[in-house]
Amino acid sequence: MPNWELVRQDFTELQQTMNGERLAYLDNAATSLKPTSVIDRLVSFYQRENANVHRGTYQLSFKATAEYENARKIVQHFINAKASREIIFTRGTTESINLIAATYGEQNVKPGDEIVISLAEHHSNLIPWQQLAIRKKAILKYINLTPNGEINLADAKQKITAKTKIVAVTHVGNVLGNVSPIRELAELAHQNEAIIVVDGAQAVCHVPVDVQKLAVDFYAFSGHKMLGPTGIGVLYGNQQLLEQMPPYQFGGEMIADVQLDNSKWDQIPHKFEAGTPNIVGAVGLATAIKYLEHVGMTQIRTRDTELMAYLVPKLMAIPGVKVYGSQNPQQHVGVVSFNIGTLHPHDVATALDMEGVAVRAGHHCAEPLVHSLGTNSTVRASLAFYNNQADCDQLINAIKETKEFFKGELR
Repeated sequence: MPNWELVRQDFTELQQTMNGERLAYLDNAATSLKPTSVIDRLVSFYQRENANVHRGTYQLSFKATAEYENARKIVQHFINAKASREIIFTRGTTESINLIAATYGEQNVKPGDEIVISLAEHHSNLIPWQQLAIRKKAILKYINLTPNGEINLADAKQKITAKTKIVAVTHVGNVLGNVSPIRELAELAHQNEAIIVVDGAQAVCHVPVDVQKLAVDFYAFSGHKMLGPTGIGVLYGNQQLLEQMPPYQFGGEMIADVQLDNSKWDQIPHKFEAGTPNIVGAVGLATAIKYLEHVGMTQIRTRDTELMAYLVPKLMAIPGVKVYGSQNPQQHVGVVSFNIGTLHPHDVATALDMEGVAVRAGHHCAEPLVHSLGTNSTVRASLAFYNNQADCDQLINAIKETKEFFKGELR
């Protein structure tokens, strides 16, 4: 097992103070911190390797192209895709899902067809399907959740029918941290000749991902939530489906031949990567994946479990604190959402910040889910493997201080 205190030293952002207190960074679901190796790689690329890819006939361009395409192979192996051509670089999870809706969705969804998503979805995996359904006069259906916030498989079996064309679900929820039964949902979708799209943004930094074992058709995630830079994301797609889909954007890089009255598209994945790509972003993402693999995804999953087993019972033991979702810490993968009495979550987050604790407050881009919990917003603490028990204790103590400060307003 890694020495977690040594691991923390790779994240220099943790060495600073906020409001005179040690920083307890607990907003990893919004974006992760970056290890020194990733930051150094971004700098070194710009200092010594910067050139455009796929175009130049000079050595520097050859090297940049090799680094960019090697990054694609590193992503392929990280999620166990069959081929590197099934990996498309995007700006992030949001663009990846919009790409599918704008291509496969426009091509295959007809009036009266059904699109099935869950109530647990981030807006990035809700609004593209909502708007597609409106445009195509299709029907958007929601899989209900269990009282613990998990996807209700019995309800899924009722909602996914022969009319279903697309099933879109999150792998790990960004509000409650539940892990969805992706393999079972994929089987349900395929039994009804539908495809399954998975939002993996919250999963890839916490659990091992194998797209072949999961039997998914599309899997989307973002680099910045897994130690990589912002502005780089991935869409994994089944090769056969990708080849049938039209391009998402048009311009340079994605063409094989251009005439005055028509054009021919390049092969996948380049067909979906119009314009100069985020080269350094892909290189940085590859470095982040190497770091995750060096630490070990199985070890990271164990670390998450240990931290939640420590934090969640302490949260639940504080009078007036309501923890949403399961009472079982193992069902909170990196994320726990809570409220303190009737205090507004934004006031709580501000008070916690004064104690050096960085958390997120609001509806977390998941309004339907948060409303189903009987509230308009929550406080969300989200952990990564570089957090420790001291961070958890700092949160607990800050909550107690906040309760004391607002005791006249608590009901």
